Amino acid sequence: MRTFAVVLVLAAPASALSQEREISRGPVPEWADESELLPVPADASGLIFIRRQDTLVHLSETTQHTFSSSRIAILNPQALQIGNIALAWNPAAGDPIVHRLVVHRSGETIDVLEASQFKILRREDNLEQATLDGILTASLQVPDLRVGDELELAYTVPSNDPTLGATNFGILAIADSPPSGRIRLGLNWVEGQKPDISVPEGLRSYVTEGDRRLDIVANDAPVATAPAFAPPRYFMHRIAEYSDFSTWREVSARFNDLFVEATQIDPTSPVRIEAERIASQHTSAKDGAQAALELVQNQVRYVYVGLNGGNYSPADANTTWERRYGDCKGKTALLLALLAELDVPARAVLVQNAAMDDGMDERLPSPGHFDHVLVQADIEGETYWLDGTLPAVAAMSIEPVHPYRYVLPLADAGSDLVRIPATPHVLPEEMGLFEIDARAGFDEPARIKSVSVRRGLAGLIEYMQYSSVAPNQLEAGLKQSLVGEVWNRIESVSYRYDVDTQASILTIEGTGPVDWEDEGRGSYDLTLPGGGFSPPPRRVRPEEQDQTAPFYTEPGYSCHATTVRLPEGTDLDNWGFNTTYDQMLFGRLYYRMMEKRDDHTIRMVRGSRTEQQEISPAIAEKDNERLSKFDNSKANIVYDPSRTMRGWGRLSPVPATYEIDWTGVDAPCLPEDVLSD
Repeated sequence: MRTFAVVLVLAAPASALSQEREISRGPVPEWADESELLPVPADASGLIFIRRQDTLVHLSETTQHTFSSSRIAILNPQALQIGNIALAWNPAAGDPIVHRLVVHRSGETIDVLEASQFKILRREDNLEQATLDGILTASLQVPDLRVGDELELAYTVPSNDPTLGATNFGILAIADSPPSGRIRLGLNWVEGQKPDISVPEGLRSYVTEGDRRLDIVANDAPVATAPAFAPPRYFMHRIAEYSDFSTWREVSARFNDLFVEATQIDPTSPVRIEAERIASQHTSAKDGAQAALELVQNQVRYVYVGLNGGNYSPADANTTWERRYGDCKGKTALLLALLAELDVPARAVLVQNAAMDDGMDERLPSPGHFDHVLVQADIEGETYWLDGTLPAVAAMSIEPVHPYRYVLPLADAGSDLVRIPATPHVLPEEMGLFEIDARAGFDEPARIKSVSVRRGLAGLIEYMQYSSVAPNQLEAGLKQSLVGEVWNRIESVSYRYDVDTQASILTIEGTGPVDWEDEGRGSYDLTLPGGGFSPPPRRVRPEEQDQTAPFYTEPGYSCHATTVRLPEGTDLDNWGFNTTYDQMLFGRLYYRMMEKRDDHTIRMVRGSRTEQQEISPAIAEKDNERLSKFDNSKANIVYDPSRTMRGWGRLSPVPATYEIDWTGVDAPCLPEDVLSD
């Protein structure tokens, strides 16, 4: 399980990076029957043609093995790269066995392994991403491979997780757009080891079942993409699942045992000493829990550890504290141990950070659906989320940083999958605030203040980028990149991270040109930054796709506000602006409001927020008809000394950027009736 972390680069001695040695060779296992070869069509085109590609998973009483066999005809020079063979495996589960690696050429069969050997890579492939997964890779470049050759490879690797042993789970998948040829996915098992199996509608026509086996065989499988604009769960339409876990409670209880063991500490443990120190400094449970979280975030660096079966097994709290590095599992175990000493009720929670937890309740119970674990704590009647892998500015909060759909709390008796209701964002994820002081006139540079706000994961990434350099270095870097286009001169740069609103805030002040458009006869107009809308795409699908699937809009919330101090000597009555906007399309609200005030300013706010992530095809059809009236114009202000212009339409007050704290919790980025809900 992995999550967002600081990139950590560790170098290994060059001599330890790889070595050449023979991978074990042996016959094809008895349980692995290979499918017949398809003839290469005379009119075959593309890069390759798959004469056979078998992937068979075998479940025994003690382990799981995956057999792969392929014979691929090379039709194009660009396909010669398939001769770069790479086999990956977890040595904690066992070693691979290669059955054959041969080249077929004009009736001749060339055994590649007679003259070439695999090179075993010892260096961690993902070390630059702070990952120690223990995976070994055997690589070999097939020599003298040519267009017209057929490359054949067959091998078996142990594919069970060392932590869970013979408790099996996994997937069998066909790509949405596979190459031409025969693709076969298979699952077979010994007596008494049949798992639960789920095959989606998109694969059922290819399924055959036999004695202790299931096969999915597709010859020239057609392209079959998920319905356009469908929710993420529809992208699982060609992925079959199998699992020995019959309920989510079994998954929860099994993993809870691992974390209970990992959180045990003895009376003299340094972890207990740290907990005692925290308790002496903080009287409230909430403050103590926050201090424990900050300790784990600040004093234990993130490194994913999957060595020796650690993909699912958490390192114990003592080990993680002593070596001062750990992954989400180790950090969670350490945080749970601290909270237990502080008498704060807490539990580990399995989550999915890759945003593919939509429809998880419809899938087979499996730990494979999760890629991260964090902590939930119950304090003073509230449930808080605590993530030890995030920077310390990510304080414990009522809402998690990621918008999860389903989570699995760990408990002694197990827990059911918990659905997290989809709700609109409370605060904007992205904001742009501009103050343009153009009082000097149309032909003079203006004083400009720009405030950029980022929240969520983007805000944390920005925090780690900006907080890692000294303020003078940040200012120098921004001057180097920005002066000359938007800015004539940057006078000050300030950066801060607001923990209360989880906002990364960058403020730049200086002078710069204002792009007034001279319309002649003393008239000018200006397009305001951040004020335009781009029309959303029409929600339609190709006729062969499922027309009943709902249409999906990504959750999001953006807000831009601009205030212009108008040139002196101009009459406010001669200033105007284009239309205001307040419309809902495809579940997303689009709002723009403009106002001119007696203090000789024009103010604009533009907000957009997803209110409903899924809409029905009927609603989408109605919104498609309304799309032609979508006001995708930019926000323009106009000065014409020969005209008197009044505000019109449904107008609402717009505070200036300097009148309120737009980065706070009460920014008027949306209509009042929406904000008051």
